[in-house]
Amino acid sequence: MADKNGKEGYDSGGIPSGAMRRSMKLASLPMSFAGRAALGWGQKVTGRDADEVAMTMLERNAEQLFAVLGELKGGAMKLGQALSVYESMIPAEFAEPYQRALTQLQSQGPALPTATVRRVLDQQLGRNWTSHFQDFSDAPAAAASIGQVHRGIWQDGREVAVKIQYPGADLALQADLKQLQRMARLFNLVVPGLDAHALISEIRERMLEELDYRAEADHQRAFHAEFADSDVINVPAVVASAPKVIISEWIDGTPLSRLIREPKLPEGEAERDRIAAITLELLYSSPARVGLLHADPHPGNFLIQPDGRIGVIDFGAVAVLPDGLPTVLGEITRYAANNDPDELIALLRKERFVTGDVPPADVLRWLGGLVDPVREEKFHFHRAWLSRQGERVVNPYSNAYLKTRRALNLPAEHMLVLRVTGGWTNILAQLDCTVAAREIALRWVPGFAEPSA
Repeated sequence: MADKNGKEGYDSGGIPSGAMRRSMKLASLPMSFAGRAALGWGQKVTGRDADEVAMTMLERNAEQLFAVLGELKGGAMKLGQALSVYESMIPAEFAEPYQRALTQLQSQGPALPTATVRRVLDQQLGRNWTSHFQDFSDAPAAAASIGQVHRGIWQDGREVAVKIQYPGADLALQADLKQLQRMARLFNLVVPGLDAHALISEIRERMLEELDYRAEADHQRAFHAEFADSDVINVPAVVASAPKVIISEWIDGTPLSRLIREPKLPEGEAERDRIAAITLELLYSSPARVGLLHADPHPGNFLIQPDGRIGVIDFGAVAVLPDGLPTVLGEITRYAANNDPDELIALLRKERFVTGDVPPADVLRWLGGLVDPVREEKFHFHRAWLSRQGERVVNPYSNAYLKTRRALNLPAEHMLVLRVTGGWTNILAQLDCTVAAREIALRWVPGFAEPSA
């Protein structure tokens, strides 16, 4: 069904594209939260246990927030997925209801009707597209923020994943992100102190890039070429591509997100640590090896395969770094890890990371715990550690926080790298693993090693 402007709406199977319809769904969130707060106040007055009332409200708020973000797909769902990697920084007393809602969002999304799927394939691959397949499943195998995946068998017998972009994705992205920017404060209910305005702005840039499946296919081809002979990383080959369709070799595996939800592996701690080390090394090494950084730290994009390799999928969000990771980030990390406040503040001022007046020791305290993983030979990433860092770094009620935060400035050109690194830090904390992060950083992060004399 089309709206009055002739654009496809939700009933036709694409992303709901009517700006008013999508805005109404998003605008319902703060009104519902306020209504629950008033109801909770009334229940406390009548004698109901305050903790029970609070947990009930948090659970219902979380379920509604992420259900709406997931239902709308597009920029709304993408923001929810970006927030999900910060789960370990949610205050412990609120964690359980959010963890359920966040985990659900990481892998779920409404499916396109079969007629819409086939119409998109007609437009992108030609009306004889079925001749390229021995078999094609109309039922989606997976759904995400701007597209869904179907399983098929290519004409040469290879099993393939067919990724199809939702109709109306471009219109929905613009409508979502404009509305979400207005509602940024709402997301502090998920991560206290989160700079949601900056996060949404950065997601806007990445999402607009993700609309171009031709660029995504090229990025995937580059990763596949570099890791084709790897015995630990498997990037599926691209079989064919079009502006809104990518066909890749199908790979099976257990998503990293499932390992986080179900932590007991038959192989035990050693296997968990091995998986974590592989993913962390991929993060740090790919800018140097490929000139690209996989910029979607979503655990559903990493599959533990039966042969022990880690399968990597979804290259829509990729940072182009032809010179590798920025050297200045490695130098900042080195000074913070070495507890050198004077050198740290001098570099931060030179590179415009600090624009206000703040004592060097305060900046070092603010950054210090975040570089714990590269201070020692091996580091144990776990939720309690990250929760402590979250409470210290994002506490909006701390005078020290406010003073330091006002003085710090994150140059736009470094925001993506730091968001991806922060996202992976959260994932590793959820994974509860021990990794030789310092050794990996010394090999792959420019500027982190001490300069030669």
